[in-house]
Amino acid sequence: MQNIENNITAVQRSLQQAARDAGRNPEDILLLAVSKTRTSAQVRLAVDSGLSSFGENYLQEAVEKIDQLTDLSISWHFIGPLQSNKTRQVAEHFDWIHTVDRLKIAQRLSNQRPADRAPLNICLQINIDNEPSKSGLTPEQAIEVASSIAALPNIRLRGLMAIPKPSNEPAEQRQPFARLRALREEINGMLDNSQKLDTLSMGMSGDLEAAISQGSTMVRVGTDIFGKREQ
Repeated sequence: MQNIENNITAVQRSLQQAARDAGRNPEDILLLAVSKTRTSAQVRLAVDSGLSSFGENYLQEAVEKIDQLTDLSISWHFIGPLQSNKTRQVAEHFDWIHTVDRLKIAQRLSNQRPADRAPLNICLQINIDNEPSKSGLTPEQAIEVASSIAALPNIRLRGLMAIPKPSNEPAEQRQPFARLRALREEINGMLDNSQKLDTLSMGMSGDLEAAISQGSTMVRVGTDIFGKREQ
């Protein structure tokens, strides 16, 4: 656990260097710490080291962790698959969700968001490489539903999320990220000024530099922050 602070420093340096290489301001890119399967104590250490945004995949585990850390100022992001019967817990406990892939899910989140909470920030999950094994909207489906979702109360459509096919080649890594950025621009052309998308949730440890070069505003990093999971 004592390595978490050093790990965060190293990841932030990589992020800052990638931003400079792309001619971007590092402050425009959020480091989202993926804390699934990690303990509340580990999250607390990461907060002490300067992080404030955490991504969770498993709902029950996440809710328990959120309840244990109410004394901290944390922005909680749900980044796992979401079934219709689990939307209420996300609407009640989280600040962001990155995996909305149906209008019905967005409608349920809108209806179930507590009135005393700020609108729930939403990213549409895009199956950018059209992989049968992955969830997500096709770009064409995203264009069809974006205006309807953007008009819903109690939620705010902020942007797009994608996890491309793995590749070790930087040129290949950049291509799907460039397509996601272009899709955001196409959707923005259909939305009112007050509804414009400002978020691209894309990039993890292995393709962080490529994602940042193509405009990522949020990168998801887990093992490089918290270390390898104990089996």
